[in-house]
Amino acid sequence: MRRRPILVRGMAALLTGVLLASSAGCEARVYGAPDRRAEAPQLTVVAPKAPTDATPAAAPHVPSPTFDGLDVRARQSVAEASEKGADITFMVLDRETRQQVSVGDGEWATASVAKLFIADDLLMREPNLSPEDRESLEVMLRSSDDDAAEIFWNRGGGGEIIERVAARYGLTDTAPPEQDGWWFTVTSAPDLVRYYDMLLNGTGGLPPERANIIVNNLAQSTPFGIDGYPQRFGIPDGLSGEPVAVKQGWMPLIGNDWMHLSTGIVGPGRRYVMVIHSLQAANDATARATITEAVKTMFPDGRIR
Repeated sequence: MRRRPILVRGMAALLTGVLLASSAGCEARVYGAPDRRAEAPQLTVVAPKAPTDATPAAAPHVPSPTFDGLDVRARQSVAEASEKGADITFMVLDRETRQQVSVGDGEWATASVAKLFIADDLLMREPNLSPEDRESLEVMLRSSDDDAAEIFWNRGGGGEIIERVAARYGLTDTAPPEQDGWWFTVTSAPDLVRYYDMLLNGTGGLPPERANIIVNNLAQSTPFGIDGYPQRFGIPDGLSGEPVAVKQGWMPLIGNDWMHLSTGIVGPGRRYVMVIHSLQAANDATARATITEAVKTMFPDGRIR
């Protein structure tokens, strides 16, 4: 989502509050033991007969030390990005072993990633969408259509959407925007990783056949948004050797700052969940290149394993 100048209305308050919270230190952390909430019964989200589904269900993998050395590479990527004036936050979860690696922290505006919450809430409240609404939902998820998001946002009660989704998924850092605009919804990397994980295993409350609607459309993310903005930055281009299902977010802030957020599901069997956020004082092309290069530094062969 690339908003016009009206987007930055009120951003001074946001920058001094929420967004600047992402400037915390870059000590990488590796977590090998899950909390107990991660061990809820799993619901298999099986793709319908659609050859375009880039993340097909697969037999479980044998657990393997896929994250060996990733914490070192993550610190390296954040340091290199910092030299370019970018602040990076990153988190990845192996859904089989429950191992996590993260670097950076903080909370920030979601931009178009809020469309995940809008879609989730809509499908929870209205399981039988009209053909017109279903088409609008798909364009919103695949090509980041702002007009569709605005319609569904207003229909669902605006910020009440975020409150309902945050309550169902237990998202402690996610909150409705304090000013006009769903794109100012606040979240964090841990919350987004938790959201995707619970969406896939069904513990967020959305039935698997409706969760499939979200995941399968993310797997068909278009190269460009409906507004013409490139959508392949971060995870898609950085992990070119893996099947991915992604929701991207982007927006200009006050001055030359650009925010980019790349989130989604990676790998056969939907094994990994990943989030990477970048804030950089640069033009949009440079900022996109920086977040993609950070992913490539962490995964130099374009694959996680």
